[in-house]
Amino acid sequence: MTKRIVFTGGGTAGHVTPNLALIDELKDCDVTYIGSKEGMEKKLVQDHGIDYYAISSGKLRRYFDMKNFKDPFKVLAGVMQAYLILRKIKPDVIFSKGGFVSVPVVIAGWLNRVPVYIHESDITPGLANRIAIRFATKLFVTFEEAGAHLPKDKVVYTGAPIRDALLKGDRRKGLDFLGFQRDKPILLIMGGSLGAKKINEVVRASLTQLVKNYQVVHLCGKGNVDETLASTVGYRQFEYVDKELPDVMAASSMILSRAGSNAIFEFLALRKPMILIPLPLSTSRGDQILNAKAFKKKGLCEVLDNDTLTSEELQRTLTEVYRNRYDYIDRMAAAQGATHGIQNILKFLN
Repeated sequence: MTKRIVFTGGGTAGHVTPNLALIDELKDCDVTYIGSKEGMEKKLVQDHGIDYYAISSGKLRRYFDMKNFKDPFKVLAGVMQAYLILRKIKPDVIFSKGGFVSVPVVIAGWLNRVPVYIHESDITPGLANRIAIRFATKLFVTFEEAGAHLPKDKVVYTGAPIRDALLKGDRRKGLDFLGFQRDKPILLIMGGSLGAKKINEVVRASLTQLVKNYQVVHLCGKGNVDETLASTVGYRQFEYVDKELPDVMAASSMILSRAGSNAIFEFLALRKPMILIPLPLSTSRGDQILNAKAFKKKGLCEVLDNDTLTSEELQRTLTEVYRNRYDYIDRMAAAQGATHGIQNILKFLN
């Protein structure tokens, strides 16, 4: 009998791409995805050729907002919608990567007595997963350190689900796509799927100096392309790169990025020296700060402070990391055991 698996998770690419990585590895399974009506996950999943059901999803906020009074009703509506969808599909298992839309699906799965597995990327769980944990069968974690913050009877250390396609990038194709030469280092700058205002500003303020030492590919986020810089030699900017990303990453010598867990474990798997600029506490719950500290403690990266970052500090750190790049690569090679999570997770899903 064909196994039926429902996936859920959305809001950012970090909640969707690991699901797609797992789906790509599933054999002889009937896969369905439940996500939000307007989230970015809808297009990503449908472009992957997967059946998609949309439900209501309220945002869970830690701050005062008038929407906090009506969003619980959206969550309840989402639970009822997900419950009926699951009754129709009759899945054997549900896998959640988190995000606000996953909460109604996890609760509906529990109500339908379907085994629910959750994956938490960060050292401490986000609000959605904190709510969902009580309804889950098992909670998979990327960081071994996460176990200290979670119910020990539910935690399984799996590592990060790294996309297989990402590991098969072609450096030559990446260079051709970018139009870059082969004998000058490439700096890849990633601000996350929504972009990073501070990183974009400091990079562009430093651009004249940066292109003297590196060829720069800048993934700046939707609506953040600066057309006045389009003719800058040695600088390519994109809102987002999808199919070509494995090749671009293969061609890159060094990466400047936020510190989302999925991304930094991908850099680790690819053994790319990295400089991380975690989201500050003023705009996050501090998860990226903890992620970056954990990698820094193991000698896998350098970390810069978003709020105090200057052009001079950025350039100095880039120079130091590139000069010592082989030391970082050696330490990354020794830490590879943390990056092969797909097979560990599939043992529970297959």
